[in-house]
Amino acid sequence: MVRRLPRGGRARDRGAAGAAEPQRLQRHGAPPARGFARRGLAVGLDVSALTFDVFGTVVDWRTGVIAEARRLGNLRGVEADWERLADAWRGLYLPYMAKVRTGELPWTNFDRLHRASLDEVLRDLGLDGFGDADRDELTRAWERLPPWPDAIDGLTRLQGRYLVSTLSNGNRSQQEGLVRYAGLPFTRLMSAEDFHHYKPDPEIYLGAASALGVAPDRVMMVAAHKGDLRAAQAAGLRTAFVERPLEKGPGGGADRLPDPDSDVQATSFTDLSKQLGC
Repeated sequence: MVRRLPRGGRARDRGAAGAAEPQRLQRHGAPPARGFARRGLAVGLDVSALTFDVFGTVVDWRTGVIAEARRLGNLRGVEADWERLADAWRGLYLPYMAKVRTGELPWTNFDRLHRASLDEVLRDLGLDGFGDADRDELTRAWERLPPWPDAIDGLTRLQGRYLVSTLSNGNRSQQEGLVRYAGLPFTRLMSAEDFHHYKPDPEIYLGAASALGVAPDRVMMVAAHKGDLRAAQAAGLRTAFVERPLEKGPGGGADRLPDPDSDVQATSFTDLSKQLGC
């Protein structure tokens, strides 16, 4: 489903000035950031770049974290409700980022926030059978997450027509690990680490557009989280909501269709690619 929005003036070069150059993936035949505008079938849209949220949108974090925690628990003889651990750990995602966004903490990358929040979760659940090395290993589980079944096919289709990049709060090493593990066909990786701002700060969305050399209204943010999309929209980006009903497990309260405020609504990356003319 596509909704046509009024188009404003293109605010070029509105980004985080001097931001670090985001990670590029050197891929044979990858299109350059500039001069790659082609129209999709979505009426009223003129988009040349797609930026993707990763955790929950591209990969199934819950299934992956549960599996890694259970594996490590079996090795150490630790029994626990691993589903509860995964949900509690993810539940501290926003509160820990908020400490950075409000200045309570200096800039801290995602791995370190994950490691600190894991300590809190293990303490709260009374799980003391994991040493520091085990906790570091479990933190690296976020680099070994399975993609949703439609992710690789949809991304491959989209990559044939658009510049396809991540735009994730995860740091670059996490994303590089995921790309290797899951075989994700991204042309480029961009991280909050590049801009020293976490989503939903506007600086990360505008910084991404500037780094890509594309006006914000020609960048489409793709996510399964409506809060991410509303923040991107406020920064001038186009938006596509892709439903991931099982992101938080059965009955876990994942964002669901419809999302009439987004330019495009899709049930999968394959559906998204079709709506965008791929």
